[in-house]
Amino acid sequence: MLIETESTPNPATLKFLPGRPVMEAGTRDFASPEEAEASPLATALFSLGDVTGVFFGRDFVSVTIAPGAEWADVKPDVLGIVMDHFLADMPLFHPARAGFAVPAEEEGGFADDPADADIVDQIKELIETRVRPAVANDGGDIVYRGFDKGNVYLKMQGACAGCPSSTATLKNGIEALLKHYVPEVTAVHAV
Repeated sequence: MLIETESTPNPATLKFLPGRPVMEAGTRDFASPEEAEASPLATALFSLGDVTGVFFGRDFVSVTIAPGAEWADVKPDVLGIVMDHFLADMPLFHPARAGFAVPAEEEGGFADDPADADIVDQIKELIETRVRPAVANDGGDIVYRGFDKGNVYLKMQGACAGCPSSTATLKNGIEALLKHYVPEVTAVHAV
């Protein structure tokens, strides 16, 4: 089995592609060893000590390492864990502990005003069709969290969370796109 790796705009994050689906639907972001307890793969990656984040996408696993850690030291161990996991056909989650759903707008989001339903639908459509596929290529995800008085709130996950260029992507890319297609949008914020 060959596991391909790709760099991401975030130098602390690498994207590992096992050549098969990772998540059938949605994504999952683990920011701590406690959160990772739902997944044998995420738990094994956090056990390396230098791993500070694990993100499962449709066909990739993004791994983020701590400041001061070097990919030259960590990458062989991460590759070994990912390869062993997929070669053994292990489950991605512990059945009794998976307890999650595909990220939803209501999960930690803002209550949208029903009067803004058409605007919110346009924003969500643009995020699904234009934004999420692009950031998935970079090993991350962006999830809609709310719209209030012209402000759009988005949660950045995987390689996007903590990426040095994420602010530029958010303001120059996503904000410009949303403002162009949805004039009611005045600003975009990360939450």
